Amino acid sequence: LTLELPSLACFAMNKRKFEEPKTSSVESHLVSCSPFQPQYEPEEKIRTVVVENFPMLGKAAAWRFLEWVQENPKGVCSLPTGKTPEYFIKWVQRILQGWQTPEIKEEAKAFGLADAKPELDQLTFVQIDEFYPISPQQHNSFHYYVSEYYIKGFGLDPSKALLMDCSKIGLDLTAPSFGPTGEPQDHHQMSMEDVWPDGHVDLTLRTRDPQTRLERLQQRVLRQVDQWCADYEGKIRALGGIGFFMGGIGPDGHVAFNCQGCDHFSTTRMDQLNYASQAAAAGDLGGIEAVRKRKVITIGLGTITFNPDCVALICAAGEAKAQVVQRAVEEAPHVNFPATALHKLPRATFFLTAGAAKLLSRRQLAVLATRQEVDDELVERALVSLCCKRRKRLLDLTEEDLQSCPFAQEVLRRCGRALSSCAAQVRQTLIRKIERGCQVRENAKFLHTEPHHDDIMLGYLPSVLRHTRVSSNQHHFVCATSGFNSVSNKHMLMLLERVERFVASPTFQRLCKVDYFSSNGPSAIDFRRRDVWKFLDGIAAADHELRDEGAARRLVYNLCVIFGDSVADGDSSKLLARVKGLKDYFAKQYAGQKDEKDIQTLKGSCREFEAECVWGYIGWQLPNISHLRLGFYTADIFAPEPTQQRDVLPVLRLLQDLQPDVVTVALDPEASGPDTHYKVLQAVTAALQQYSDETKKKDITVWGYRNVWFRFEPHEVSTIIPVSLQTISTLNHMFLNSFESQRNAEFPAYEIEGPFCAMSQRVQVQQYDMIETCLGYEWFHKHDSPLIRATRGLVFLREMTIEQLLAESRALRQQTENI
Repeated sequence: LTLELPSLACFAMNKRKFEEPKTSSVESHLVSCSPFQPQYEPEEKIRTVVVENFPMLGKAAAWRFLEWVQENPKGVCSLPTGKTPEYFIKWVQRILQGWQTPEIKEEAKAFGLADAKPELDQLTFVQIDEFYPISPQQHNSFHYYVSEYYIKGFGLDPSKALLMDCSKIGLDLTAPSFGPTGEPQDHHQMSMEDVWPDGHVDLTLRTRDPQTRLERLQQRVLRQVDQWCADYEGKIRALGGIGFFMGGIGPDGHVAFNCQGCDHFSTTRMDQLNYASQAAAAGDLGGIEAVRKRKVITIGLGTITFNPDCVALICAAGEAKAQVVQRAVEEAPHVNFPATALHKLPRATFFLTAGAAKLLSRRQLAVLATRQEVDDELVERALVSLCCKRRKRLLDLTEEDLQSCPFAQEVLRRCGRALSSCAAQVRQTLIRKIERGCQVRENAKFLHTEPHHDDIMLGYLPSVLRHTRVSSNQHHFVCATSGFNSVSNKHMLMLLERVERFVASPTFQRLCKVDYFSSNGPSAIDFRRRDVWKFLDGIAAADHELRDEGAARRLVYNLCVIFGDSVADGDSSKLLARVKGLKDYFAKQYAGQKDEKDIQTLKGSCREFEAECVWGYIGWQLPNISHLRLGFYTADIFAPEPTQQRDVLPVLRLLQDLQPDVVTVALDPEASGPDTHYKVLQAVTAALQQYSDETKKKDITVWGYRNVWFRFEPHEVSTIIPVSLQTISTLNHMFLNSFESQRNAEFPAYEIEGPFCAMSQRVQVQQYDMIETCLGYEWFHKHDSPLIRATRGLVFLREMTIEQLLAESRALRQQTENI
């Protein structure tokens, strides 16, 4: 049951009075504005404050931090990196800059802060963690982040900061060392690159004998790093420990880089990340390969909890964090749940958005108590969840099963109907949704939109396949962004080598004579289709050279267009010089480094070609494929919001040109998956609203879909689409052959170690397992329809009107942007 705070504010004053422990006035104010108590014991083991949305989460944390600063002007603080603190940083700066303004004065009074402006220049800052090895000059290093946003951004004193500069850690080898024959080994004035030439750190050198000179050096450096970590820990404890800690929570529950299974008394150390944390960090470091090479230096859970008076805030936003939050708040302390180490701190608190608090059991009941009526959707949610927990069919549920779940019990009590009646109704509802998913529209125009080039495929490809087989249907596929952030430098080097081989072939010369690589002329679009045909011919024939030629043709064209290098006369010298320069560029770039604008365009064009190959599998090609390259999509850590002129108008023009009957949108909840999904949703929604107002066309059907980032619950959808093993196999073949840049999963999902198509398959199979549990195995495999008998996975879709989409988008925007 989603916690919709705006609708809950009405009962905030009616909740049970509680005795607030001696904590902060900021938290007291937040609780007074919330519909919830700060802690529901015994289920919840730690205080939890729920706020309305992601920006409010940052604002709440900012006021709590500044309150602590007023009380501890010379205190020790540790603050997080990444996107979690985006609004925290903005609000701290806004509050400090506007301290004397009436607006901030009024808020400061409401939050209970003193009149004196908080001064941050006497604070000691402790960096939480860092990758090792990494240069502090890299823009994706945490050292750079804290220096930019906290030391400079907050005006902290750098001389009081304990930072992790990996260009120096462990390299102070002043004591002489000697080789096996007693000769001296000179290692003075070494660089990080000298010790770790490929960036790979082998922690087995802590316990095994080194085999080479380099390994002997690396072992010495490793032990120096370990000593540095011990000294770092000692410095923190000599300061009395950390007074204010703020952090996020990772997909495995990690706090700092203390991953699942970590000792709750751990100290500062160099450690290895588990897969889930590596996958989550891949976006920061430019791919999981770069993450796997490195290790991390992190303060320990024992470091955080050393000071018993530490104010520890764990901030989490979005439904994707709900499961890990529920375990951290409700489970007893255990190494499987790192954040449970904070339960011992009396001043520790979770700051959550409504989505992140969604699964906290007592709060679900509190939300339920505010509802005036219990509708069929809520009954469906309760009973489907109960079936999955008890592993029983709907029709086999008993009163004993119902008594085991307070939420389901209360739902059925409120609806006033017998369990058997409700179970039969939910069963029929699920069957109707599956039957609807078996239907195929005819004589319809589809506009399929996606934030990234693989979102449609991973989200609802089975439905696309069925609807593209109907010749009366028209389809247009549009990707809103160029996707350059997901193309690695290693992949670009491979593509450029293909170009070098292709340019040396007679085919290249023949194509130059017909002006194949020109962007002008009547044959230009046909030539671009031929790039795709050649690539797909190579896949069909299992001819890698033919496949590579198709990709090389398109890349040569893109190079000519982007950089203005002409090959019309067959002279490839300029092109080859460009290729050589680009190879040098990519070889020197560190993973995750922000690229030049032209390079971003080049990388994005590679993703666009991949998408054309995907839809070429099922016979759709240019001009039925569009690449919008919306301007909000950047390589910046805090990307801009969509605008009307730059981002909405391109979608509106498509709607005007195509006049679709069905429009599809990625419909992820607040703060789940990349924020690109949310921003594209806002752009498409705004364009649809304008188009509907202009044309007075209100009968457009909207399909909302999700994929690997987050998934629907059955009660949230209108349509359940059966997926056969044949379709799963087709999806995997299309993905692995067309999306070459994603084949090795440089930016994978944290739930599975493999490409996104494997994650999509897992989601579809898990959704099938859920519905099969509710209906029973025999319902599927003894069904009259071969389509349903063949089902091994399910896709969930939500069909909406434009008005319903607008309402959904507004609610999501309220959760995300604090409007």
